[in-house]
Amino acid sequence: MTTGDSRGSDRTVTVLGAGVAGLAAAFELEQLGYRVEVLEGSDRLGGRIHSHRFGPDLLGPVAELGAMRIPAGHRHTLDYVALTGLAGQLRTFPGLRPGAGPGTGPEADPVAAALRELRAGLPAGRYRDRTLRFAAELVGLADAVAPLSVRRQVRHDARSVLLDRLDRLDLQAHLTATGQPDLRAFFTAHPQVRAACSGDLRGFLDDLLTETGDGLLRIRGGTSRLVERLARRIQGPVLTGREVVGIQVRPDEVLLQVRRHDRTVLRRSRYVVCTIPFPVLRRVQLTGVSADKRDVIQQVRYVSATKVAFHCREAFWSGAGITDAAASTGGLLRQTYYPAVDGDPALGAVLLASYTLGDEAEALGRMPAAARHAAVLGELAEIHPELRRPGMVLGAASVAWDQHRWTGGGCTVRWGQDAASAEEERSRAAQPERGLFFAGEHCSGNPAWIDGAIGSARDAVAELVGRDRGRAMAA
Repeated sequence: MTTGDSRGSDRTVTVLGAGVAGLAAAFELEQLGYRVEVLEGSDRLGGRIHSHRFGPDLLGPVAELGAMRIPAGHRHTLDYVALTGLAGQLRTFPGLRPGAGPGTGPEADPVAAALRELRAGLPAGRYRDRTLRFAAELVGLADAVAPLSVRRQVRHDARSVLLDRLDRLDLQAHLTATGQPDLRAFFTAHPQVRAACSGDLRGFLDDLLTETGDGLLRIRGGTSRLVERLARRIQGPVLTGREVVGIQVRPDEVLLQVRRHDRTVLRRSRYVVCTIPFPVLRRVQLTGVSADKRDVIQQVRYVSATKVAFHCREAFWSGAGITDAAASTGGLLRQTYYPAVDGDPALGAVLLASYTLGDEAEALGRMPAAARHAAVLGELAEIHPELRRPGMVLGAASVAWDQHRWTGGGCTVRWGQDAASAEEERSRAAQPERGLFFAGEHCSGNPAWIDGAIGSARDAVAELVGRDRGRAMAA
């Protein structure tokens, strides 16, 4: 190890990780007069924001292999969209609806299947028809979006808790104009029903209702445009290929062991903001951090996530009237998205063939990429035989985030925790260790979303600045 690349300025903050949390922290610090350097272990920026462009043409179709949607109420994210000049590039993003996927036929409708399943196990007339339909809507939503653990939990809760509670309530007020159950309005009006849900379902409800609701947005041309523009606004160096292998917290500085190729150097910094996902941080040698911090780094739970996208010669699905849509395709695929063609149609179109969480994501993630693509293609071709036409599929790309070296998981989840336990874990994850501060979606009360990552970066910067000013006043 050498020390020839050391840093020592009190006004220089080292940021670990060039995902959106790290870049946001660097930007915010520079606005406050600090110098920054950003160290990223991988060879690309963005972390779990990963817009994959098929082909060299800048107008070529883009597949979102990571974060892909922005709820309209996510203030931190929309602040940064405006800051980077992308507000005019926002487009609506389709909320996934439970129901028959294209070409699957009515027998594949998860809500209808859930309704049949509920009725089959109950005495005739035991519950009102509307009660059964509300419960079936929730089961269908879970079947469309949720990992296996949640799908099992919602079935348990539907019979043991929800049916009796639903049957005692006026559900008429929570129907849409088309007569469909509005679960978002219902759970907002009846928090006691949400509180009665158990296990993973209680924590998953917010994401479940967000992902299948209205008010979702996307960035035309790919979410990575946000990362690219934000990185260009940072004056300090943003260095890739710098893997942090050791962090030592001292009373007045933080020492970093940074590996590049076959050389490890020591960097010194008064303050460090660490946005490294905890599954990766578990591999880093940590010295001088508290036992509680070590424990929470090990305890924070991540869910597996895998995405598979196909570059198609044409958007063949538009011939069936499908455009900018999403479907619950079930099986190993779980979810399929049909993005609008933003660029030149002559360059083809992207089909986000499979988006999975949990068990299905792990099963796909363990496969070699070629086998993963073949498995998804074979299953989806049963729904879309057009995929078997010669030359229809021009290429494929995928990411299994729990197998990814620089993430080790799709996103943080706090399913099954009550509000107090979830907040306690978040607080422990974000708690600084002297000059070492923490940010990232795992340090947020809104995990799994870009908004949580940016919000946590802003919180970490505020904590760092407050501590720095207190230290200056004491000196």
